[in-house]
Amino acid sequence: MSIKVNNFMEICVLEFLEDILEHHPDVCKCKNCREDIAAYALNQLQPKYTTTDLGHLYSKAATLDSQRRTDIFRAIAQGIQCVKDKPRHP
Repeated sequence: MSIKVNNFMEICVLEFLEDILEHHPDVCKCKNCREDIAAYALNQLQPKYTTTDLGHLYSKAATLDSQRRTDIFRAIAQGIQCVKDKPRHP
């Protein structure tokens, strides 16, 4: 049995991460650091799972809410700071 389940929050974090990193030239942007920042942020946020395209659209509309966007940006900013302070590489 194949079930299509997506965490919409992951899509949001990955999209916003690229925009936010453009404003942080002092942060390493290697694949490992990007993944670590995204993982940190996702662990701070409540997941939003969808199984249909309609559910995806509802979730996308919900991200327009300013508080939800603020929460995502804050989680990413915290992830950036954490990875910047303690990267997994020299």
